[in-house]
Amino acid sequence: MLNNKRMDTFTALADSTRRHIIEMLAASGQLTAGDICKRFDSSPPAISQHLKVLRAAKLVQVEKNAQQRIYSVNPAALDDMEAWIMQMRRFWNERFDALDILLKEEVKKSNKAKGAKNVRKKQAK
Repeated sequence: MLNNKRMDTFTALADSTRRHIIEMLAASGQLTAGDICKRFDSSPPAISQHLKVLRAAKLVQVEKNAQQRIYSVNPAALDDMEAWIMQMRRFWNERFDALDILLKEEVKKSNKAKGAKNVRKKQAK
């Protein structure tokens, strides 16, 4: 169902700063670590730690260019998350469809029982 890799991905995105970094990278395409740090009030070591978590979860890719680290979103990780979400959506839709069928059957049974009760009342009169 939910493997450790996917759990790491969702755990990484549980933090609002990391989600914001992903959103910034998605909008910009690529940003250096320095550019990312400039957009936050947090210290550079704190942002560096967030980037480390995102790298470990494979949500971002990093390219080294001399002294710069250039970050971008890893689309494969997002595709993996989307596939899992779609799997869960299908799973729950199937369950809800089955519940809907069961409830409709129960309503029919209840209506038949009420109809039989009404017939008995009329016959008793």
